[in-house]
Amino acid sequence: MSSVSLDEVDRGILFALQEDARNTTIADIAEEVEVSASTVRNRIERLEDTGIIEGYYPKINYERANYPLHVLFVCSAPAEEREELAVEALDRHGVVDVREMLTSSRNIYVEVIATDTRDLTDITNDLASMGFEITSSEIVTNHYTRPWAEFELDEPE
Repeated sequence: MSSVSLDEVDRGILFALQEDARNTTIADIAEEVEVSASTVRNRIERLEDTGIIEGYYPKINYERANYPLHVLFVCSAPAEEREELAVEALDRHGVVDVREMLTSSRNIYVEVIATDTRDLTDITNDLASMGFEITSSEIVTNHYTRPWAEFELDEPE
């Protein structure tokens, strides 16, 4: 995988999109990074084409949507099967996110949404039948994110 050099404009665009991609217009970003709107559109397209921007996702409050059980399973998988199991887990009922860790025995984090304890039990059994050893399960109450500070533009002095 080859890397792409990012300049200040690219980093500013990424920061703005991380802050609020849904409610930030191309014109807003252009003003912030001090280039034309067409330049921003072209840069976003390049960032998407090179795989730097992989997608745009809504942040969902599952509890408000009447899905009360938001659980993070910390699992172990054999190193030689880790990637295959991680990809396969995404197709399982209730699974919304899978993170593959490079090191340690706790090398797969599986985020699931369940409707009730019976549903959660079914999801747990399904993951175990795939070959995951579940080392812990944690109920998620809140999830906070922020844009990566390295993409933030320096304020002019």
